[in-house]
Amino acid sequence: MKPAPFAYAKAKSLDHAIALLAHPDGEARLLAGGQSLMATLNMRLSAPKLLIDLNGIAGLAGIAVKNGAVEIGAMTRHAEAERSPDIARHAPLIALAMPHIGHSAIRNRGTLGGSIAFADPAAELPACLLALGGEVDIAGPNGTRTVKADDFFKGLFETALGAADVLTTIRLPAATNDTRVGFAEYARRHGDYAMVGLAASARAAGQRLAGVRLAYFGVGNVPVRAKAAEAALADGSIDDAVMALATDLAPSGDVQATGATKVHLAGVLLRRAAKQLTETRP
Repeated sequence: MKPAPFAYAKAKSLDHAIALLAHPDGEARLLAGGQSLMATLNMRLSAPKLLIDLNGIAGLAGIAVKNGAVEIGAMTRHAEAERSPDIARHAPLIALAMPHIGHSAIRNRGTLGGSIAFADPAAELPACLLALGGEVDIAGPNGTRTVKADDFFKGLFETALGAADVLTTIRLPAATNDTRVGFAEYARRHGDYAMVGLAASARAAGQRLAGVRLAYFGVGNVPVRAKAAEAALADGSIDDAVMALATDLAPSGDVQATGATKVHLAGVLLRRAAKQLTETRP
């Protein structure tokens, strides 16, 4: 299929992009990497009147480590993050997730900000952002604001972004010597969206884990934190954590699996991620 007709504008600056969003002739959409957007346009699931291209704006891409945080520009390509030594060292959960995102052609064009803003509930990066307790910077007509990951995802493909907002930066706490992360997903084929996935982070505290955050994807309309399982895992019981998932998760069945199957897979993935969380970082 072909997309419905739309106008095209290449934003010259961030302010220009916001102005275009604020005064569109009908619905406007932002074009970053386009790996999700182009598919929805072609299937006419999205039919904006105006497409605003962000690729000409300087300063929206790049990776920097400063003030105890990893800052990732929204237009940073997946492939750049996948190859980045700063990501590997200071954001190891992102490094674990990257190879699972689509295929190399998609990672060459897709952007981290685009994935976060699109907020597909089966995507890896929104769950990673939530598991790490990260935050995003958003620019809009009224200036710039910062939103915590726990407050960013609102519903199915719905976020804290307003109609004239642009996500500019993803900020994650930089890993320390006691940081532990885990990542696991189950997909029918590598590169497909996961039937169920789990991004996990914690801090080593002696023989236990502290600050456990378990963010599941593919089990709801948004990434879901399994808080009862987090508490059980922090208490040292993987079995209790797996049992707690029946309380934490209530996935609907879909064409791939029933809700009960997804809860079972969530437990399998929790055992795998828990093993990663107990490993010492090199």
